[in-house]
Amino acid sequence: MTTYAGATVRLTTAQALVRWMIAQRSELLGGAEVPLFAGVFGIFGHGNVLGLGTALHEVQDDLPTWRGQNEQGMALAAVAFARATDRRQVMAATASVGPGALNMVTAAGVAHANRIPVLLLPGDTFTSRAPDPVLQQVEHFGDPTTSVNDAFRPVSRYFDRITRPEQLMSTLPQVARVLTDPADAGPVVLALPQDVQAEEYDFPAAMFEPRLHRVPRHRPDLAALAEAAELLRTAARPLLVVGGGVRYSGAAREALAFAETHGVPVVETVAGRTLVPHEHPLYGGPLGIIGATSANELAAAADVVLAVGTRLQDFTTSSWTGFAPGVRIVTVNAARFDAVKRAAHAVVGDARETLLELTETLEGWSADPSWTGRAAEERAVWDTHVDQLRHGAAPDGSLTYAQVVGIVNDASGPDDYVLTASGGMPGELHGGWRTGPVKPDASPTSGATMDLEYGFSCMGYEVVAPWGAAMARAQTHPDGLVTGLFGDGSYLMLNSELYSAAFAGHPFVAVLCDNGGYAVIHRLQTNQGAAGFNNMLSDSRGPGADGSVHVDFAAHARALGCTVEDVPADAGVDGLRAAYLDARAAAKATGRPTVVVCRTHPSTWTEAGAWWETGVPETLSGHEAYREAKQRQLRWL
Repeated sequence: MTTYAGATVRLTTAQALVRWMIAQRSELLGGAEVPLFAGVFGIFGHGNVLGLGTALHEVQDDLPTWRGQNEQGMALAAVAFARATDRRQVMAATASVGPGALNMVTAAGVAHANRIPVLLLPGDTFTSRAPDPVLQQVEHFGDPTTSVNDAFRPVSRYFDRITRPEQLMSTLPQVARVLTDPADAGPVVLALPQDVQAEEYDFPAAMFEPRLHRVPRHRPDLAALAEAAELLRTAARPLLVVGGGVRYSGAAREALAFAETHGVPVVETVAGRTLVPHEHPLYGGPLGIIGATSANELAAAADVVLAVGTRLQDFTTSSWTGFAPGVRIVTVNAARFDAVKRAAHAVVGDARETLLELTETLEGWSADPSWTGRAAEERAVWDTHVDQLRHGAAPDGSLTYAQVVGIVNDASGPDDYVLTASGGMPGELHGGWRTGPVKPDASPTSGATMDLEYGFSCMGYEVVAPWGAAMARAQTHPDGLVTGLFGDGSYLMLNSELYSAAFAGHPFVAVLCDNGGYAVIHRLQTNQGAAGFNNMLSDSRGPGADGSVHVDFAAHARALGCTVEDVPADAGVDGLRAAYLDARAAAKATGRPTVVVCRTHPSTWTEAGAWWETGVPETLSGHEAYREAKQRQLRWL
């Protein structure tokens, strides 16, 4: 027996892992102490059912296991759970070896791109190699140590294969570090060979003592802060860009106070959306390709941009054509990797603490009132445009996307939460959503009420994510309701977890907009001069293209255990509004998801007119505009 100075406890590798998970604690933004690991999503197979499955069964009252139907789906639900808790709590997901494990790779990509913590526990092949090749094993002729789980490496922040039980003692502190580090947050993958899962070892009892993990708030370097302040003091037209890092730092109040103190217009990125009340006089709107012309006009005129908690991806910067030549950008980011991009002036530190110190350093400085006032002026123009979209009608009298979003927006309160991901709906929510006043009482979260997954643009996330978000929000906002919005393409791609949510008793509303195919990519295709091809059902190959083969979405959702509101094609805005309100009531009454099925026009979009770089062949009509935009693209700051 292995001896230690302290007491030991004999456990299997799997038992030790789950006991350690139960001992880990976290702190919400409001200060409440909660479990770091709120639960496990699991689908069992021969690679995890006896080792990890047995260990989870023994602790199900302390670490609940929720049954999924698709490994990708349940792992995406775990991503949404972490996002809804502002990265303060984590869900794990486990799958068997082989195809079950590989199904989670896409979800790992979503978490990695969006900097979201999630713990993935795929089964792995035997370290002994005695039964090789085991069922579902992929053999590599030149490297027997490789398994399909190595596919996780490019989409993991931390990857380890546990080949000895005692390895947990060195790797688990690193697991906790990555899951709670604001600069390095992302997916952790522990590959668990099925023989090692069941192997016993004498672990030190101290390993399972409760431990509280507080997210660190790193202060900025004083010299970098002073230089940033000097840059801002020279600005005639400063602009504050609020990103997801502001959300995860819980710094929305400090960001707004900075803007108010110094008279700086403020705009939001996709990840920072809903942190600023829409009617605030300094709010310029959502920035970028799927944002508002108001925010983009401010960005194009700004001479100094303070970008806080954003990695400045192409949809935020309009593929780096959204800012003026000669612009100076100051980035505040917990991750140096993101802060130094494009040679911006980097300030590495926590968003909240950096904004507080920067405000103090800039005491007495404020922007010119004429520039300050432009935020409300520009936004008023955009608001008028969105009002027209919300009250207008599609060419054939069907619903527009702006109308759908407007109805959900009007019915949602400060405790509610809305989300979407791929396709055209992100543009409708980012560009057209109006955030209400902030609740006066302290919130256990950042106050953000939107999950707009547009870092990976993963189709199907928006169908599954309401399950994870509903689980999280039930703890922090029990009076609120989660609503997901998506198209028919996403629904057909990943709908099985609607049954999981119905089975588990987690209510939310899902608004399914049937537009007859992949309409937003059809728009990109045809707007550049290409022929419509293989995106809309009507331009795809097969006899069903004539409309004779269609999906009864209402019947399908009902068969998955959901209650359904099927909006007639001629019901209009009033019909959809009534159906959505009924759906909210039904979800709360039944404790299950309610799906609202409506028909939307495929080409009525909320657009800001910004440019997005995609490769355009010279033979297409859009190539000339592509060449012109490339000449305006900033490559270095």
